[in-house]
Amino acid sequence: MKTPAVLLLEDGTLFNGFSFGYAGEAAGESCFNTALSGYQEILTDPSYAGQIVAMTAPMIGNYGTNAADMESAAPRLSGFVVREYSRVYANWRAETSLAEFLLKHKIPGIEGVDTRKLTRHIRDKGAMRCIISSTDPDKNSLLAKVKASPEMTGRDLASKVTGKKALVYSRNQKYKVIAYDFGCKQNILRLLTQAGCGVTVVPAGTPAARVLAEQPDGVFLSNGPGDPAAVTYAIENTRTLIASGTPVFGICLGHQIIALALGARTFKLKYGHRGGNQPVMDLTTRRVEITAQNHGFAVDPASLQGLPVEITHLNLNDRTVEGLAHKTRPVFGVQYHPEASPGPHDAAYLFQRFVGLMRCAKITKMTPQ
Repeated sequence: MKTPAVLLLEDGTLFNGFSFGYAGEAAGESCFNTALSGYQEILTDPSYAGQIVAMTAPMIGNYGTNAADMESAAPRLSGFVVREYSRVYANWRAETSLAEFLLKHKIPGIEGVDTRKLTRHIRDKGAMRCIISSTDPDKNSLLAKVKASPEMTGRDLASKVTGKKALVYSRNQKYKVIAYDFGCKQNILRLLTQAGCGVTVVPAGTPAARVLAEQPDGVFLSNGPGDPAAVTYAIENTRTLIASGTPVFGICLGHQIIALALGARTFKLKYGHRGGNQPVMDLTTRRVEITAQNHGFAVDPASLQGLPVEITHLNLNDRTVEGLAHKTRPVFGVQYHPEASPGPHDAAYLFQRFVGLMRCAKITKMTPQ
C-alpha cells in the first residue's frame, strides 16, 4: 500500500503524491532537471546540496542503481520528485532499485507529482523553498517549516560537502594538478587523469600558499553548491593563485569563483540551468555544443567590463555567460559541465585546453630569458 506524501512550495502551492524511498520530511530549494536519464549521477552530484530536485522525464528508476555510477560518496540533495517511479528495473549493471538507494541514504522521495505543472510553476514564479513530507499532513505546519528553512542566497555549502583532508586521486609524472574540492564530481577527476594529469584533491579551504608550495603545473577549481559570493575564502585563495601565474581551470562554481576573484559579480538566476540539453557557443571557435548544466547562479556580464577578462562561451537560450578567460594569464573557466555524467560529451575538449595551458607554462619556465 502506498503512503501519501505532499510537496509544498513556499508560495503555498501544494502537490499530492506518494512516498517512495525514505519515508520522512526534508526542506530545500525547489529545482528541476531536464535530463532523460542519469538520475543516479544527478542524485550524487554534490552541487545539489540543499535542493529538492524534480525530474521532468515522466518515468524514473527503470534501470536501477549501481556503485559504478556514483559521482560522490553519497547523495547530497535534500529530496527527489518524480512523476512515475518504476518499481520494475532492468539493466545488466543494476545492483539495487532506486527506492532502495534512496532508503539507504535517507533521501525522501515523492512520486505521482504532476512534474510538468511543477516545472511550469517554477519557471513562472522562480525557484523557491519547499518541503517534502510523508509524516506531517498539516499545510500550515509545513508552511511554517518551509519559511524557517534557509534560503540559497548567501549560503556557503561548499564547506559542507568538501572532503576533510587531501588525497591523491591519481599519479602521473606528466602534469601535476591540485584540485580544489568544492563538491567535485568523480568524472572530472577521471577525465583529468585520462588527459595525463596526476591529481591531488584538497579541501575547499586549503590556503593558496600551501597549494603553491607543492609547485603544481596547474590548479583546478571544481563545481559545487550554494552561493558563490559566500565562498569568500575560495575567492581570496583564487586571487592569489591567479597572481602567481599558475594555470587555473574552473568548472561551474569554480568558474564563478574565478570571476569573483577578478572583480566581477554573480547573480541568482530565476530558476537555473539544470539538464543535458543547453546549447552553448564557444566564441573562440564559433562551434555550438550541447552541454550538461547544473547551476542557479551566473556571472554578471556587465561586471566584466574594464576587467582583464574575455567572454569565451555564451548560452544560446538566454545569452548568459558560460565561459571566460583571462586576457594575459593562463586562467579560464566554464559555467557548464564538460565532464557530463550525465549528459553529452561535446565539451570534453576543455580538459585538453587546460593541459595545453600547462604545457605552454612549462615551456615558458624552461626557456632562457
